[in-house]
Amino acid sequence: MRVTNNTFPNTLLQQLGDLTRRQSKLQDLAATGQMVRFPDDDPSAIRRILDMQTEAKSVSQYQNNILTLKEAASTAYTPIKALKSINDRASEIAVLADDLKSPTELASFANEVSQLIQQAVELANTKHRGGYLFAGTDNDQPAFNITMDADGFVTSITYSGNDDVASSEVAEGVTLSPFTPGQNNSGSGPRGLVTDSRSGADFFNHLISLQDNVRAGNTTAVHTTDLQNLLIDEENFLYHMSTNGSIQARLESADAIASQRTYALEREISKKADADLAQTLVRLNETNNAYQAAIQGAGKILNQSLLDYIR
Repeated sequence: MRVTNNTFPNTLLQQLGDLTRRQSKLQDLAATGQMVRFPDDDPSAIRRILDMQTEAKSVSQYQNNILTLKEAASTAYTPIKALKSINDRASEIAVLADDLKSPTELASFANEVSQLIQQAVELANTKHRGGYLFAGTDNDQPAFNITMDADGFVTSITYSGNDDVASSEVAEGVTLSPFTPGQNNSGSGPRGLVTDSRSGADFFNHLISLQDNVRAGNTTAVHTTDLQNLLIDEENFLYHMSTNGSIQARLESADAIASQRTYALEREISKKADADLAQTLVRLNETNNAYQAAIQGAGKILNQSLLDYIR
């Protein structure tokens, strides 16, 4: 077979071109650390990487939701516990206000109950991130509004929120809500913190009744009615404390699962997209050596003359 004079230079140029492209690709891998940067690098790998990145973004949003819900649940627990303490003190007063107490002592108890009511309203109007925690979704205004008489005693308390609560997704198809409406007399949905028709809780009205009966010296009503009603309110507060604790435990679990998923996805994405730097540098060095060897070998061959063959 006849070999033309252009065969060797053309083959050399092709080989050097291949080596140059390999050098460029390996240099790019070493510089960026990415095996796959463009769709045509590895279409199937790109598709898998994009799917995992989309999933990772969803999990990241779940984690943000969980963080917000955990914060709200932790914030809500403090006033709920404080309301339970007010209920405890009101129950003590109901026990102490008997026929043996003087009108002065009963008046002192009535004043204390009035102060407890006002403190309880402040707790029920706790704000979090600009919204009132116990006003349901209508949380841009105080959940409870208090009315007092000229003597400084509470006459009524009205609820201005609703019985709907906001919830957020913490995993695919799983939503949680740490929020509690202050009042729910609908007979369904989340249980009301202060007033709930299903449990019989009606804390503020029960406190007002206690205040008025103690003030009037009606100790019989205090022991037969008010004290029993406060026991119902106590059970309701215990329910909400327990529910809040359960929600916080679920959020902690959801957070741990989301963190594990994030770690696993990042690891898989790295396997698909990241270059092995040590291996890349070895291959780059080998390619550089091959290129230099090709240049040197070609130089010697191309510099040979007819006299070199005669010799």
